[in-house]
Parts: sequence; structure tokens; C-alpha cells
Amino acid sequence: MVSHSELRELFCAADAVCFDVDSTVIREEGIDELAKFCGVEDAVSEMTRRAMGGAVPFKAALTERLSLIQPSREQVQRLIAEHPPHLTPGIRELVSRLQERNVQVFLISGGFRSIVEHVASKLNIPPTNVFANRLKFYFNGEYAGFDEMQPTAESGGKGKVIKLLKEKFHFKKIVMIGDGATDMEACPPADVFIGFGGNVIRQQVKDNAE
Repeated sequence: MVSHSELRELFCAADAVCFDVDSTVIREEGIDELAKFCGVEDAVSEMTRRAMGGAVPFKAALTERLSLIQPSREQVQRLIAEHPPHLTPGIRELVSRLQERNVQVFLISGGFRSIVEHVASKLNIPPTNVFANRLKFYFNGEYAGFDEMQPTAESGGKGKVIKLLKEKFHFKKIVMIGDGATDMEACPPADVFIGFGGNVIRQQVKDNAE
């Protein structure tokens, strides 16, 4: 286990910090909240648990869950308006402190861009620093699938985003923070992974994160 003083040094050395969003930056799992809002909570939350534990390929789990939920554009908008996500205590201060030190902060999520951009706006993170999945809708607003070309739509996608950030911005040290198996998989190419168990503890992450 890394000590608190070593952890502080890692943060001080980072020129970019990437956060997972669901159960890390916010207290909820966005897809489970959407499922609850659309009345299919139980079936979907069990799939989420299996996906976060690494038992099911991410894209397969996402496809399966969304085909059950079938969220319309209006339902997604109403969810954000009526049940906005709750920020994890301390995250606003942490992001603000990093930004004061000119550390680039990114949100990399297997969740949905419409929800993640709402979270980013609360933390003064620009939309250009958000990587998440895009839901697709027909002209009448009904669910039409998701953009499968987004790197975050598949297993290993967060690592692909971090590799892209390193190539584009030449970051020397990127720290990835998250609660799930997909976050841990992103290191490498991230230089450091910090497992976050403040909202939910994933046993696989607890056992394997430094």
C-alpha cells in the first residue's frame, strides 16, 4: 500500500489527473439511476455490478442494459433536472485545488455524456476535457442506441483515452482515479492508479490497487 506522504508526492508530480465519474466523482451509478427512473432498476443494477467487477465485457453489458432501459431523450433530460447527480464530498475542493496548480483535470466515463457534462459544469471542467458515451435518439426522441465508436464504449477504452491524451498533450505523469475494474485497467498507460472506495468498494480493485 502506498503511504499518505507518497500519495501526496504522486499528486504533486502529476500534470494531469483523470477521474472516473460514476461512484467516484458522483455518489451514484448514472446508468442505475436512469434505469430506476425508467422503472427497470433491479435487472440493470445486477448487470452493472457484474460489469464493474470485470465479469462481463463492458460493451456487451452496456448494450444489454440500454436495450432494457430504452431511455428517451426526454427521460434523460428529466432525470438530470429532477434527480441531479450528487457530488462526492470533497471532490469540488480537490478539483479546484488541482486546477489552481494548473493540473489538467479530465472526466473519463463509461457513463453518458449528457449526465457527465452536467457534472463537469459543476466542477468548472470544460466539455473538451470530458470523455463519455453518447446516447443516440431518433427524431421523435426515442432511444436509437449509443455511439459504439467512442473509445469509452468498450473494455480498455479508458486506457485508449489516456494514451490519446499523452500523445496529444505530452503529459509526463497522468494519475487515474476510480472505483472500478475499467479504471484500474487504464494503468498503464496511466502512470498511477488510485482505487477509490469512498462510495462503493469493488473487491477486485481493493485487492489489486496499490
